[in-house]
Amino acid sequence: MLMSSSDDGAKLQYGPNGFRVLRPGQHVYCAVTGEAIPLEELRYWSAEHQEAYATAEAATRRLTSEA
Repeated sequence: MLMSSSDDGAKLQYGPNGFRVLRPGQHVYCAVTGEAIPLEELRYWSAEHQEAYATAEAATRRLTSEA
């Protein structure tokens, strides 16, 4: 199997309405589950925490664990 630099995942800067790619890659990792999230499927993130989440449930779990 050939490995490429994209296997390390992308590095993104998350904003309130989108994200900017700082290092190219095919995916990012969920901050709660550790699951790889393909960039084309990324829907949930926190601009405040600069984290990605695989699902709405994972985002809710992370954000409510602070309370």
